[in-house]
Amino acid sequence: MQKVKLGIIGLGCRGYSLIETILATGKAEIVALSDLYEDRRDAALQRITELGGDEPAVYADYHGMLADDNVDCVFIAASWDEHIRMALESMEAKKITALEVGGVYDVQECWELVETYERTGTPIMMMENCCYGEFEMLCENLVRAGKLGTVVHCHGAYGHDLRDEVLGGNVNRHYRLKNYIHRNCENYPTHELGPIARILNINRGNRMVSLVSVASKAVGLEEFSYSEKNLDKSLIGQKFAQGDIVNTIITCEGGETISLRLDTTLPRYYSREFIVRGTKGLCNGEANMIFLEEDVNEHEFFDAHLTLKKHMDNVSDYDAYRADMWKKITEKERNVGHGGMDFLLFDKFFSAIEEGKEMPIDVYDTAAWMCISALSAQSIAHGGMPVAVPDFTRGKWMQRKPVLLE
Repeated sequence: MQKVKLGIIGLGCRGYSLIETILATGKAEIVALSDLYEDRRDAALQRITELGGDEPAVYADYHGMLADDNVDCVFIAASWDEHIRMALESMEAKKITALEVGGVYDVQECWELVETYERTGTPIMMMENCCYGEFEMLCENLVRAGKLGTVVHCHGAYGHDLRDEVLGGNVNRHYRLKNYIHRNCENYPTHELGPIARILNINRGNRMVSLVSVASKAVGLEEFSYSEKNLDKSLIGQKFAQGDIVNTIITCEGGETISLRLDTTLPRYYSREFIVRGTKGLCNGEANMIFLEEDVNEHEFFDAHLTLKKHMDNVSDYDAYRADMWKKITEKERNVGHGGMDFLLFDKFFSAIEEGKEMPIDVYDTAAWMCISALSAQSIAHGGMPVAVPDFTRGKWMQRKPVLLE
């Protein structure tokens, strides 16, 4: 079986860390690297050779990679503001494109992504690893089996204390800093929205119709700038546009609602707060709990927090609904990124290429999920005004069938 010949654009924290994951799949070889910074290129080159890979071509300018006939697939892990432009150029160059997560700055970018795909036919996939989370996939299977009844509402969050990372932007050459200074929006929506969109069959029998977003005041980063934990003293007293808490509510064609929360600039623990509410039960990722009406009697409802926990430690109760890939995953595969999610994501991406199958997360998903950032900025700027979510499928959502993450 011939391996996919992959090039990586962007060798910061995410791009560099995924080198081992990509090679661990055994389905790809990294034949090209590109980054603006020489030290990052050198570190990535060394890492590949340490892991037993052949020495790849190295480019300061990614256009050299796009012109390289030895590269048939490109993974884009550059800064948020470069994602769409690079993806468009990659598709135009007929390179199968893997796009790291983020949110767009203008909805027109999403239309350009869709139109370029439809014109060139170049496969593209958003690399949203949370769609391959063990709990999220278990809940999706429970929903599809009817165990939760009719789904009414879903909730997700990106709860992650990023104060040191954001304020370290100048030191670490990280793009988040300028975004937090100048933007106020749901800037990172896909971790929470991706698994929810799959459960609600968005773009495949259902669609997001409109949203409203509101943001709290922005004080968390400014206060943190005065602390000893701030390594960049030039940012002491810096003002930020990004609200500390952003709440977004999305309505769907099928009548469901989705709530999203961005929470990255105040002290907190990490959580995606994944919740699915149905007429026969609920899934709660933060509590690692599944609550099914069929499992309890009338009296137990009043003591749900004590008697109705179904933890993943007792997974045998739900083994029939676990994704096969999580039953088969090895310890080594779990240890090469986010508990196994990264491995499964890239493994399935490369399998789709090998088998000529539809991408599990396609261009219409990519556009619909990424547009939330730009739309939320509009809504926040107008005091929580409702904003329409475009139909990037142009009506095809009514005929498209759900795709299982096999």
